[in-house]
Amino acid sequence: MIHVGNAPCSWGSLEFDGLAGEKLTFDRVLDELAATGYVGTELGDWGFMPTEPAFLQAELRKRLLVMTGAFVPVAFKDAAAHADGEARAVQVAKLLAAVAAPDTLPFLVLADENGSVPERTQNAGRIGPSLGLSEAQWQIYAAGVNRVAQAVRRETGLRCVFHHHCAGYVETPDEIAALLAHTDPSSVGLVFDTGHYIFGAGVANSVNVNAQTVLDGLARFAERIWYVHFKDCAASVAHQAAQHNWDYFEAIKQGVFCELGQGCVPFAEVLAWLKARAYAGFITVEQDVLPGMGAPKESATRNRSYLRSLGL
Repeated sequence: MIHVGNAPCSWGSLEFDGLAGEKLTFDRVLDELAATGYVGTELGDWGFMPTEPAFLQAELRKRLLVMTGAFVPVAFKDAAAHADGEARAVQVAKLLAAVAAPDTLPFLVLADENGSVPERTQNAGRIGPSLGLSEAQWQIYAAGVNRVAQAVRRETGLRCVFHHHCAGYVETPDEIAALLAHTDPSSVGLVFDTGHYIFGAGVANSVNVNAQTVLDGLARFAERIWYVHFKDCAASVAHQAAQHNWDYFEAIKQGVFCELGQGCVPFAEVLAWLKARAYAGFITVEQDVLPGMGAPKESATRNRSYLRSLGL
């Protein structure tokens, strides 16, 4: 059975430092998330929600919500960052494990330190091979991912999935393939994010990147997909980002990740693909917005209604 969750990033609680704008409190986000029809939530940044397990579990239970995962970015390109990344991931995973519902084990969602490398941030959505990692760098990168994932499994019993993400070193389809080829398939899965996938594949500047691209990505990485994020992408905004050389944050500000059903991701076909493969567990809706941007509760309501129209 497939369940539908959402995440604090849909309310403007993002992992990036220094973002201006109104930041909502965790209790308001959880209230609105539950009120708009979702039954699961991700944790958000460490400290956004309570970090004391009994308190957090009580907050989830009174809203009938399940914890589905938590996002932990690490600068895996830098070997010196691996130890700190392991410590932070294990800390978060212990909280997840402590509040996990009996029938739903959350995922520890690993990612790059997205938005921290100027050339990757400036060229998000239009990355070429010259901006990628060398083979030696991939070896260091993957060693860190394996190390953190194995520590999380050893210390908490939870599994890690890696989030391909624009403005990081794992953005394009070929970079996803390289990450998976260099990591342990028993320790590291993939969270397939539909919006980041098509934006990262180059919908901004290629007529050959379209709705079918998402389905091709699902097929290409099927064996490693353990978790799914539903995010849409406005191709028209992606095209503008390329024309005006917007960086990642400006593209978000301009609405590149639009409400579900308003962009170029073929969600009906994606859902059919998942059901054909007997996918079970949570799909997490994410509509990345900057703090104070838009009307998150209203967007969450429309996103949930859209998924209901697809039978979900």
